[in-house]
Order: sequence, then C-alpha cells, then structure tokens
Amino acid sequence: MTTTTRPTGVGPTARRMLNKVPEVTIFFWVIKIMATTVGETAADFLNDHVGLGLTGTTLVMSVGLAAALWWQFRARKYVPVIYWTAVVLISVVGTLATDNLTDNLGVPLALTTAVFSLALAVTFWLWYRQEGTLSIHSIFTSRREAWYWLAILFTFSLGTAAGDLLAEQLSLGYWISALLFGACIAAITVAHFRFRMDAVLAFWLAYILTRPLGASIGDYLSQPRANGGLGLGTTGTSAIFVVVIFGLVLYLTKTKRDAPAPEIVAP
Repeated sequence: MTTTTRPTGVGPTARRMLNKVPEVTIFFWVIKIMATTVGETAADFLNDHVGLGLTGTTLVMSVGLAAALWWQFRARKYVPVIYWTAVVLISVVGTLATDNLTDNLGVPLALTTAVFSLALAVTFWLWYRQEGTLSIHSIFTSRREAWYWLAILFTFSLGTAAGDLLAEQLSLGYWISALLFGACIAAITVAHFRFRMDAVLAFWLAYILTRPLGASIGDYLSQPRANGGLGLGTTGTSAIFVVVIFGLVLYLTKTKRDAPAPEIVAP
C-alpha cells in the first residue's frame, strides 16, 4: 500500500490537473527576458506611434490582459501559447502602471520603486501566509494562480521603475544598466548553485531582475543613437522579439520540453 501526501490546502474531494506554470528551463528565462523587452517597446510603440496615448494604451492592453488571464484560468493545464500570451500582456500592463504613475501623476521614480517593492513584499507575505509556499511548482489551485499572477504584475511594475531609475534618472545608460542587472542575476545563480541559496528565493530574485534587464535591452535596441541606443525603433525591436517568442512557443508546444508534472488540485 502506498500513502499519498496531500498538498497544503487540498481537500479530500480534490480533482487532478497539471501545474499551470512551466518548468524553469533555459527556454523559460529566454522567453521571459524577451517578453519584458516587448513589454517595454510595445508600450512605447502603442503610446507614441499608434497615437493611443498613455491612457488609451493602458485601457486597450488591460482589456487584452483580462481576456488572456480569463483564458489562462479556464485552462486545466499549462498551455504554452496561453501562458506566454498572458506573460507578454502583463509585461506591457506592468510597464504602463509605472508609466502612468511617473508620467501622468508625476510620482518620482524613487517613490514608484519603493511603492511597488512594498506592494510585491505584501503580496508575497499574504500569499505565503495563506498557502504556506511561494514555489511556482505548486500552482495547482485557482487561488494560488491568482497570487502568482498578482506577484508577476508587481514584478514587472517594480522592474520598470527600478530600470528607469538607474538608466535615466541616475544616468547610468541602457547598456550599463543591462550589464549591472545581468551581473546581479549571475550572482544569484552562483549563490544558488554554489552556495545553496534557497531555490524559491533565488527564483523570485532573478525573476524580478529580468524585468529591468529586458527593459534596458529593449531601450538600448530601440532608442535613437543620440539617446544612447542603437536606433532600431520600437516597431522593429517589438517585431523581432515577438517573432522569436512565437517561434519558441511553437517549439515548446510541439516538444513539451517545459511541460510541468501533474499535481492534485482543490476544487
């Protein structure tokens, strides 16, 4: 006879489903960084070139995100195209949240960074208090998934604010900012694999830092040379990264290289 240990928060009438978050592979980090880059450049493209303005862009992308999350929550397992569509859209909306505070309301970037840091810390605290874990390998209930996406939203907003604070207000420039955030991620990686930093802590620290890393890369590629960029423009940069993301998602859909293991989920 075998004994099954029931996960925290799962009742006796639980039904089975797959974890809703992919395995953390190299594809996960590559697509995540590209999604953050698209979040930065696509928001600028819709705001400046399409002429929607900051408020109009925020409304349109928020509706798109709501639709993507509705689709994601209805899915009973991880589906690459649904999941990564939600990530790209939440990247754009997270960027716009910071832009609205700084551009429309005049909130300083230092204060915006502090506000989103606090919001993310409170989200993690409440999530852990309610569920007893922050591991992405345990996203097999709707409640945990809701906490997960709320945390993701705040990581994108925080990353945008922190990236802009270093690159623009502190005048470090896009390329130096990208190197700085990349070095921090490398240090976390070494701390985890060499010095046994807690896996959950290492994951979330790296996840937060990939946002300003991707944003700095996006700005460096898209901004005019006079502003320290390569001058590819938001249209070209967004198009290149969307095509690459789409190709990788198709590859993962076919190969299932990042498919998570099955779990038990509460009704």
